[in-house]
Amino acid sequence: MRKKVHIKRNDIVKVISGKDRGKTGKVLRVFPMKERAIVEGLNKVSKHVRANPQQGIAGGILEREAPIHVSNLMVVCPSCNEPTRIGHAFLSDGRKVRVCKKCNANIDK
Repeated sequence: MRKKVHIKRNDIVKVISGKDRGKTGKVLRVFPMKERAIVEGLNKVSKHVRANPQQGIAGGILEREAPIHVSNLMVVCPSCNEPTRIGHAFLSDGRKVRVCKKCNANIDK
């Protein structure tokens, strides 16, 4: 069963709780089954990597983004430039699109 999430890849989101609260970033990947998303430059964690010369991997401590729960993210509306809740509407051609609850602008391109 697929779960519904209110964010999509390439959305600009703002973190509303956690260690990165108040920061914004672009969504790189969404995991609907886990209700999590990876946001560019946020929720950085250190990963210790063992060197593997056969595959050309240098060892050390790498920093990478970890998934954030989608309940801690709000989509930033492209027209009013504020974090907002998401509503849905149908266009005249029958497509279902996401709309901003503050300014009623279309969020989907």
